[in-house]
Amino acid sequence: MPASGSRKEVLKQKIVHETREYLFIGTFLACFFVSLTTYRKLVLAEYHIGYFEYGWALLQAMILAKVILIGEAMHLGERFRDRPLIFATLWKSIVFALFTAALVTCEHLVHAWLRHQPLGQVFQLSGGHGYEMIARFQLMLVAFVPFFAFREAGEALSAGSLFDLFFRRRPGGQRKDPA
Repeated sequence: MPASGSRKEVLKQKIVHETREYLFIGTFLACFFVSLTTYRKLVLAEYHIGYFEYGWALLQAMILAKVILIGEAMHLGERFRDRPLIFATLWKSIVFALFTAALVTCEHLVHAWLRHQPLGQVFQLSGGHGYEMIARFQLMLVAFVPFFAFREAGEALSAGSLFDLFFRRRPGGQRKDPA
């Protein structure tokens, strides 16, 4: 029976860890998507166009958080793990932006299929639709750079030390004199 108890404990720890990771990633992406939604709402308000897509922004963040966890479980973007962090960060950002673009393309294909629209229309990159898809890819790439920079730095440091640096009181609490 002790082996069964330890297996349950390991499973519990794994579930807690995955849930924390999911919530952290989802929160980061939610902040990013909600900011973009607010910006889009303000720009469209200048033209008296209503826009309220905050629920969709939150849903996208949570879906993309799960996609990132799946991608990491598949070991995507681990090509430059032994190189300086900038290479690993940029590589992972590009790989996950492309992975996200592939999933967004699949989303558009399913949407077109459900609406009985020509599937080839999804791949037309001319006009507003194409610009929007290119802009989404660019924004995801830009959002992923600081995200993966922190994750890579956290993995390079000892377990939990990056989190502690940001969210725990530093020893000595007093400012050091620059002189």
